Amino acid sequence: MTEKFIPYCLPDITELEIKEVVETLQSGWLAKGPKTIEFEKKFAEFVGAKYAVAMNSCTAALHIALVAADIGPGDEVITTSMTFAASVSTILHVGAVPVFVDIDPKTGLMDVEKIEEKITDRTKAIVPVHYAGQACDLDRIYGIAKKYNLFVSEDAAHGIYTEYKGKRLGNQALGTVSFSFYATKNLTTGEGGMLVTESKEIADRARVLITHGMNKNAWKRYAQGGSWMYDIQEPGYKYNMFDVQASLGLAQLERLGEMQNNRESKAQIYIKGLSEVKGLELQKVDGGTSKHAWHLFIIRVTEEFPMSRDELIDYLAEKNIGTSVHFIPVHMMTAYREFGSQSFLPNTEKWFSEIMSLPLYSTLEIEDIDRIVKTINQIPLRKPKDFAEENLIRLISNSQKGMATPPSPRDRM
Repeated sequence: MTEKFIPYCLPDITELEIKEVVETLQSGWLAKGPKTIEFEKKFAEFVGAKYAVAMNSCTAALHIALVAADIGPGDEVITTSMTFAASVSTILHVGAVPVFVDIDPKTGLMDVEKIEEKITDRTKAIVPVHYAGQACDLDRIYGIAKKYNLFVSEDAAHGIYTEYKGKRLGNQALGTVSFSFYATKNLTTGEGGMLVTESKEIADRARVLITHGMNKNAWKRYAQGGSWMYDIQEPGYKYNMFDVQASLGLAQLERLGEMQNNRESKAQIYIKGLSEVKGLELQKVDGGTSKHAWHLFIIRVTEEFPMSRDELIDYLAEKNIGTSVHFIPVHMMTAYREFGSQSFLPNTEKWFSEIMSLPLYSTLEIEDIDRIVKTINQIPLRKPKDFAEENLIRLISNSQKGMATPPSPRDRM
């Protein structure tokens, strides 16, 4: 009998979330309103920030952070290519130029040692990405930012519950921190995001920008005692969160500790079951400076493993196990190649050729993790002669076609 399919990711929705959303629907206030304001307040308290501005996505938060900091045409912004496109597209949206820094080959995080060599007189900001749920070296990043007078916009899409030196991301942030509440995240509102900051000036401007540039509290114009009169202070965007999303977020925030404990316990099962598999490498976790949020569980499939990364993905799919890859480097995408053409990112490209993400979410059953671990452990080792035989078959086949030997799937990465 075919074993059940294990999805790569599923949201954790209970009767509490359903109740909160239904109550909001019944309240008659669906757009931005009291639930959104409450969610902002409670999220700011959760991370330890002065201000939190709820938006319809983390992409919006990243964009608004740069706009509010007056990053614009001709400016350069240093970031990583090992991220989702939004980290980079928002730089382009303000007219600035992304400059890529290579990653640490053990963590996948931005290599702080390489930041200063990328700084020019046009550099105005750094966008570090807290990848997979682990924090970047913020002390050194902010030290560099202070030295060169640069703005820092932290991409914490993976970083809800991540800690750096005992404090949650967003706690006393010296720049801005953007969080994601997308359907796959540790806390979800379906779609949604949050910008947190210690700067009242940035928070106030962000609130105006995300509602078409309307003056403060214009959202109340349809409430009792509200006024139809409003002003557009500057051309803005339609980026605000609405109360249906916020009610879902409030319920998820109430349950986040429980959901996070589930993630962490399941990550530990993976670590115990896969850390001794020859040819597999796990993401290095710096327990001394960072608490991992385990948004992703990443493995690297090296040359010593019996299969290539792509072959393992296909093999697990045949066994009804969903997986993913985080990420295809941004500089390898058609829309961004011109910005990566001058970059030398060997660690990023090698990391991409080896990584894959295994299922990890709070509702994932223990027996499902056991099955995934067992399936990987039972893959037979490939003998050295197998490699020689494969290469010989490939050489003969291509010689018959009058072709040079093409790269293997691993080499093409």
